[in-house]
Amino acid sequence: MAFRQGTLDSTYVEVDGLRIHARVSVDPVPAGRPTVVLVHGLAVSSAYMIPTARMFAPHYRVYSPDLPGFGRSDRPDYVLDIDELAEALCRYLDTVGVQRATIIANSLGCQITAEFALRYPERFDRAIMIGPTMDRHARVLWKQVLRLAHDGLREPWSQLVVVGFDYLRTGIHRTVQTALYGLAHHLEEAVACINAPIMIVRGTHDPIAPQRWCEELAAAAPQGQLVVIPQSAHT
Repeated sequence: MAFRQGTLDSTYVEVDGLRIHARVSVDPVPAGRPTVVLVHGLAVSSAYMIPTARMFAPHYRVYSPDLPGFGRSDRPDYVLDIDELAEALCRYLDTVGVQRATIIANSLGCQITAEFALRYPERFDRAIMIGPTMDRHARVLWKQVLRLAHDGLREPWSQLVVVGFDYLRTGIHRTVQTALYGLAHHLEEAVACINAPIMIVRGTHDPIAPQRWCEELAAAAPQGQLVVIPQSAHT
């Protein structure tokens, strides 16, 4: 059964002196529906989240920003860490007038989302964390690189093209430094302090977010839940 897909517009706003790009839904939605914000992962952009954004767009107001340094957004003079990326997300939502949101995050975006929820609980409704990083049992850069390479063998070509283009645009320095910031951040400690519904989602073929790690996150979160999708990789 095919799902109806919504329409997205590319938008730009200025946030703290940086031009921030986002893909935003334009479909009319029923009054009272929550706002959905999509948060991309390491070195990629909102382009990676387009299929998800289009699926939700007919039913919710959707915002999918390129965080500073990624995608079509401006690059800060230095590489932002996880806390700073969470703050940048908040400042973007301030600018576009979003006071409270449900967040759907992928990969490193799960860590950014957790920090946003800790800093601004009054603005955080719930989260779906897809393929959360960084597994505490493999918190070493080379292990994560090997897992990423393994995952690439299972991803659809259409997504690999998007990822490859985004990685080239982001550059090796920003990619590696952001990954190191991610490795220094402990998601399991963050979710344990978030008293809101958190759904952890992983695919059975995802080497980046193994079953044990996702079970630990779901157990650590006060309102955690784990959903496993058969035959799916990191996307």
